[in-house]
Amino acid sequence: MKGDIITYEYYGSLYINLTNRCDCHCVFCIRDQDGSSLGGLWLQEEPTKEEVLAEILGQDLSQYAEIVFCGYGEPTCRADDLFWICDQLRAAGRANLPPIRLNTNGHGSLINHRDIAPEMTGRLDAVSVSLNASNPAEYLRLTRPGAGEAAWQAMLDFLRRAAACVPKVMVTIVDYDKTPQEIEACRRLAEELGVLFRVRPYAG
Repeated sequence: MKGDIITYEYYGSLYINLTNRCDCHCVFCIRDQDGSSLGGLWLQEEPTKEEVLAEILGQDLSQYAEIVFCGYGEPTCRADDLFWICDQLRAAGRANLPPIRLNTNGHGSLINHRDIAPEMTGRLDAVSVSLNASNPAEYLRLTRPGAGEAAWQAMLDFLRRAAACVPKVMVTIVDYDKTPQEIEACRRLAEELGVLFRVRPYAG
């Protein structure tokens, strides 16, 4: 694990890098580039939950707008560890603890073979889900999930459940190969799901 980056600063927030593992192979994701170009964010070894917690608590958290679980992998591949870290952060009683957000592809319940949405209650302040498309065919083309079309429905189900368990839920799309019509269709889907919507710039 020597040299691996567990936490990193990005746009005024503290990001937590839990894993490289992911059940998708999105066409716009940089994780499939040569490993040398990914730097220390590409973990040689997953940190233990205790190591992650110690690194977070060792910092001045008052300087950050949020704590965000997000790396090159899907954080809910380590959902149990993620929830444990959230519990320990809140139990630490830090007056300067910023809001905690999860960036996810929305497959956490599918990956863990259980509905994890209720377990986010009281642990997460916000969840951001990569929607990426307005329909299953486009979603499969862009995200290439291991579970196939089941991943599309799992993501939608997760969003509906998360909206009832977490104060702030948002869907995002990457502005990659998107027509104005597709962006509008994604916005309408977010509205139907009762969640916020944001377009992220493509950083390829």
